[in-house]
Amino acid sequence: MRRIKTLAVVGVGLIGGSFAQAIKRADAGTTVVGHDRDPRALERAIELGIIDTAAESASDAARQADLVFVAVPVRQIGGVLRDISASLGAEAVVTDAGSTKAEVVRIARDSLKDRFARFVPGHPIAGRESSGVDSAIPDLFRGARVVLTPSPETAPDAIEIVRGCWEAAGARVAQVAPETHDQIFAAVSHLPHLLAFALVSEIAARDNAQDLFGFAAGGFRDFTRIAGSSPEMWRDIALQNRDALLWELDQYGTRLAVFRELIERGDGPALERLMREARGARASWIASTRRSASSE
Repeated sequence: MRRIKTLAVVGVGLIGGSFAQAIKRADAGTTVVGHDRDPRALERAIELGIIDTAAESASDAARQADLVFVAVPVRQIGGVLRDISASLGAEAVVTDAGSTKAEVVRIARDSLKDRFARFVPGHPIAGRESSGVDSAIPDLFRGARVVLTPSPETAPDAIEIVRGCWEAAGARVAQVAPETHDQIFAAVSHLPHLLAFALVSEIAARDNAQDLFGFAAGGFRDFTRIAGSSPEMWRDIALQNRDALLWELDQYGTRLAVFRELIERGDGPALERLMREARGARASWIASTRRSASSE
């Protein structure tokens, strides 16, 4: 990792706090300046030693920073980038942790203007069931995937700085186009979250919801676990990645209709075949992730 003398973290929650801890562990000489819209989170981040100083604004945090890490909900990223644009040093690098990328890139190009070449969009695929700065841990990204989605005009040295930081945090870094990122994650992340929220919402709206929840067990709990995530964050993700998510919803609806038709017809063999195919695909995926983990 290239030396980061001063790291600015805007949003000192789980992701921002964990990134700060990981970078400080990789380089004990790094000074971390933090900003958060919640003053209590800033106070707690200082108490925990996650940041060294608190800034009153994002622009103050970014001043003199070598790297600015923006870890706020995706709909807040544009405002943060506009705030810091005039404070950035000539060589300062900016990156983010947003779960959507095409819209973030568009906003960053408009907000940062001539500083856009120093912006490296990123998405760490990591998290915990609990959120907030108290849940931050330096090992959160160890073994996790991080996707970078730079544009053709992004400065190569800026990409390498951000890549080096993530690798120092223990992450496995991949690089794809922003649009490709959004198509992939609409299918394997955004759609599952929306389905979990929708299922809990539908059950909760029934007259006998209390009885249904009373009998729900492991399967329901596992399927709906991600409905415990931040509604604000997932609202923004769904709206920012609207086109890709709508396409995935249509695809899922079409496949669900096939299962419904087979059940309606009582076609056990065909239903079992689809289930076996799905189980086999999942088993292959699990095996491949284990092989990848063991080879590192």
